[in-house]
Amino acid sequence: MYETLTFTGGVHKSEEMKELIEDLGGFILQENVLQMELVLNMAVPLNDVEKVEQKANELLATLTVAPMAGSEIAIVSPTLARHHLPHAACDISEYLREFGAKDNMIGLARGDGKGTSGISEEEKQLIEEHDVAVFALGSFETCIKTKAFLYDDINIPVIVTGAPDIPVEELPGADEYVGGLGRIPRRLRRGPDIRALDNLVETIERVLNNKKREMNLDPPLVPSIVVKNAIENQVPEIAEVISPTPVTSQLDGVRVKLDYDKYHESIENVIIDGRKLSEISEIKKSKMYGYILVKINSESSLIEDSN
Repeated sequence: MYETLTFTGGVHKSEEMKELIEDLGGFILQENVLQMELVLNMAVPLNDVEKVEQKANELLATLTVAPMAGSEIAIVSPTLARHHLPHAACDISEYLREFGAKDNMIGLARGDGKGTSGISEEEKQLIEEHDVAVFALGSFETCIKTKAFLYDDINIPVIVTGAPDIPVEELPGADEYVGGLGRIPRRLRRGPDIRALDNLVETIERVLNNKKREMNLDPPLVPSIVVKNAIENQVPEIAEVISPTPVTSQLDGVRVKLDYDKYHESIENVIIDGRKLSEISEIKKSKMYGYILVKINSESSLIEDSN
């Protein structure tokens, strides 16, 4: 098992931290350099977390647990049109990234208006490619309740946000509800706004931890970060991808930002523990830009195959 951590410190001597992660058999999930500050999202074996903490103290850096690192989150807004987009959706996306999340903003094609909003089957499939979906709705209770049909049959955990306080039991299909995040004509920078965002972070982390506990009952054949590392080492075209995180980790797989039609065979032939990736996972075309989506089979699949 691995612990996901975020290292925040100076660029100077940061190579020492990277070398330690590699020596411990860990992985760097994402690396961001902001002027002279380095932010590393990493996964290291649970038994070696103390060694990483010691190195971070030596480098005068901070190290925090990042439950959202290694997951992919969909931030869904009724529409991305300027007229209707809740400002909270933008701030939610930005705020989650500070806690190690990799998120994608998704705007629904027919989302504007309580009476005309809708969601297509393709949009549902795109959302379900993620680990968790956050539906950023508006300020009116009746509108939020009416739009429950947008997510009531989404097959991943759904967290709904809006301005009023609403019992989650009144929102069919929602796993959690976070209030205080409605449509406002300004950035979320005031005290109540930050507290609402912190509440959302805690909620997402709780939902992800619950999902991880469920997965531990029937875990993937190999950790997704092992698959990520193998693809990066065996598929040279990954080095040419200019998009952030060309191989994005999910709880049960990875998203590879290469064209499926051109490169799916290269991904299928990646070798992990003596087996092709196609033998231990489902590899399909993503609804996002035609990327490659890899979903790792669970351990119970071995029993099913033997039968």
